[in-house]
Amino acid sequence: MKQLSAGGVVYTRRDGQLLLLMIEDRFGKISLAKGKQEPGETLEETALREIEEETSVRGKLVRKLEIVSYTYRDPQTGQQVEKEVHYYLVEALTDRLAAQIEEITAVSWFQPLEAWEQQQSRGYDNNSSVLQTALRQLGVEV
Repeated sequence: MKQLSAGGVVYTRRDGQLLLLMIEDRFGKISLAKGKQEPGETLEETALREIEEETSVRGKLVRKLEIVSYTYRDPQTGQQVEKEVHYYLVEALTDRLAAQIEEITAVSWFQPLEAWEQQQSRGYDNNSSVLQTALRQLGVEV
């Protein structure tokens, strides 16, 4: 079974300072907001909807970053799932944060190097290249 998802690296500038949005998922891992594509949605619409649902932040797409593919076993069905996640660089249009309680433990803004450190110490390996690409697009080298 194949599953399509989309999400993004959300950023804002506050008082001239670049900040990145990271979530802590229900497993205690640092991650990027993302979720499953719903029928009739484009991947771009999925990314923006999922970011808003998980964090309350509305955003606008800046550019596509990467596609990450991996497999996992669905805990409910036991079926092997081929997952493809399309990630975008997203500029925040709002900055009020509220975690989606059912799936997200916390949502926070981080300075770029702090976000990178969080990703390296508590993140999923397949998000490292996505975050690094986003940071590079924003003029930050890690």
